[in-house]
Amino acid sequence: MSTLPDTIWYDYLATPIGKLLLAADAQGLREVWFETGKHRKQLDPSWQHQPVKLAFARKQLEEYFAGERQTFDLPLHPLGTTFQVQVWRTLAKIPYGTTISYAELARRIGHPQAVRAVGSANGRNPLPIVLPCHRVIGSDGSLTGFGGGLPTKRFLLGMEDRVVHGDLFDQAAP
Repeated sequence: MSTLPDTIWYDYLATPIGKLLLAADAQGLREVWFETGKHRKQLDPSWQHQPVKLAFARKQLEEYFAGERQTFDLPLHPLGTTFQVQVWRTLAKIPYGTTISYAELARRIGHPQAVRAVGSANGRNPLPIVLPCHRVIGSDGSLTGFGGGLPTKRFLLGMEDRVVHGDLFDQAAP
């Protein structure tokens, strides 16, 4: 018996960081891709443009960018190795507005010596923002590689920080 490939639906979402390509199958959201950056995704000709199938993800991402959502409650279906999926699941547990180092991420998955492998898995995360790989930084506090580019990483971290701590200029004068 042959297995037919999953039907993949896609749509685009305009955000403050540029247009995102969203892709899902019947099991959940599979991919979020940046319009710019080092890992741009080419649209597969077999994918079907079905905005209604991505409405669940669009709504939550729009709420995130509006500062109204700090966690995602989406069915997810990222494809990767067992190790990659373990790293990605751990990314989902990094609280909004906080950062951890790659070394800390390796420790959290029980492989403290696997910092480079964790960095590689983090870089292959097919669901950035939803699985917040932007919250992983260098041990020295530096912003290191990000598929959407460092300006995008800086924007996302700054946006989360403003939501958590408030913007000094948004506060009313005494």
